[in-house]
Amino acid sequence: MTDPIWPTVARLQEWLTDRQRLPPGQEILLRVLKLSEEVGETAQAVIGATGQNPRKGHSHSWQDVEAELCDVIITAMVALRTLTPDAAEVFAGHLKRVAERSLQGPPAEPSAEPPQGPFAEPPEGPSSGPPQEPSAEPPEGPSAGPPEGPSSGPPGGATAGPPGD
Repeated sequence: MTDPIWPTVARLQEWLTDRQRLPPGQEILLRVLKLSEEVGETAQAVIGATGQNPRKGHSHSWQDVEAELCDVIITAMVALRTLTPDAAEVFAGHLKRVAERSLQGPPAEPSAEPPQGPFAEPPEGPSSGPPQEPSAEPPEGPSAGPPEGPSSGPPGGATAGPPGD
């Protein structure tokens, strides 16, 4: 049975080729450059979804990121099809080799170290570091508990996590 994705990719590649007046060598170079453009648009959407550009704030949604990732995949598939008419077989063979190499052996043990970075889960409990010996001195400040007030997160309720978080 033929996967319906690859015939569609072939039609897209043929449609582009019919409308382009470039020598074949330049055609593949421009398809790869187009892939770089789509990756850049994906990065822009992630920056917008996380609000990391102070001038623009939250300019994109996680659905925008999903759409941009799909554009990257489609563009890569069309570039592969431009390079070889056997794109489906080349891709399937490569995916099989990557899966065999990556998924061989027993499942990896979870890391003992907590994840780091902007999407890491906050530590559980009031402490944000390794367990410490109890101190004989009382805690400093007016309260040993969390700060009081309506805010429980970043200004505006913004979060840096993926959709649904």
